[in-house]
Amino acid sequence: MSNGYWLGVDLGGTKILTGLFDDNLQLLARNKQSTGAESGPAGVFGRVVQAVESVMSEAKIEPSQIRGMGFAIPGQIEPGKPVVRFAPNLDWRDLDCQALLPKTWPWPVHLENDVRMGTYGEFAHGAAKGAKHVFGIFVGTGVGGGFILNGELFGGFNGHAGEIGHIVLDWRKGATLESIAGRKYQMKRAKAMLDDAPKRIRKDWKNVDTEKVKSSQLAEFYLNDDPIAVSIIDDAARAIGAAIGSVINLMSPEVVVIGGGVTGALGESFTERVWDIAQRYTLPGATANMKYVVAALGDDSGIVGAAAYARSKVGPAP
Repeated sequence: MSNGYWLGVDLGGTKILTGLFDDNLQLLARNKQSTGAESGPAGVFGRVVQAVESVMSEAKIEPSQIRGMGFAIPGQIEPGKPVVRFAPNLDWRDLDCQALLPKTWPWPVHLENDVRMGTYGEFAHGAAKGAKHVFGIFVGTGVGGGFILNGELFGGFNGHAGEIGHIVLDWRKGATLESIAGRKYQMKRAKAMLDDAPKRIRKDWKNVDTEKVKSSQLAEFYLNDDPIAVSIIDDAARAIGAAIGSVINLMSPEVVVIGGGVTGALGESFTERVWDIAQRYTLPGATANMKYVVAALGDDSGIVGAAAYARSKVGPAP
């Protein structure tokens, strides 16, 4: 019999994933629905409440059996407070989440950044399980990261440690890692390149809305040797590799986990390319005995991490 149950919610710009777990972090019920960001914070939180009720109903768990909930948010979180400083994909600023959570919920809710929760999920129950020093980097619409140091999630002094997407790689141009490797920015570059591309290349992209391209579509272009996709993906691999190599020199992690939608869609050839480049930038011996692994939990890394994080905050059952 479980010593209690845990909720993990991963709020994204387009979808909400919710999971209910037992004390061993085994997934008992899962719910996926659209975010509906256009309805504003109240509408989004209403969907979160529906999702939580759905997984509890599916698993036949009563509110009194829930010991805590982790809530992954795509933005900056005020350390120790249920406040979102800034969530760009949701257009939220200084949002007090406590006021939007049901007062009838008897369990504590712990907010954290979504990528840090993804990293924590891989540390607690995924590709980095058993390690004490982990760096996670997730490449999707944007690029984010997270650190586990001495077995603990590391937020830093102001709570935003791990924001590797905002590392400046070209100070003359102010180019950040995210502006080179994030899919949103890659598609802006693709559009600019298409405007000046030969007709035969433009023809392949004729019916593609670059603002709505998914990772799988981008990967298909890349694997078919489309010159525009090859150019932007190779730049991304070089930029991500350089950033990972720099982090290894700076922090000396035991495990580096790479994940995210773009990474998953592009597959092994891309992740191997990234690692090959990363090692070019590391100090002699810096990668000795360390591991470079692909995230094992897929889309569920956020909900697993959120549930595990809540469990770590609440502590063992009395």
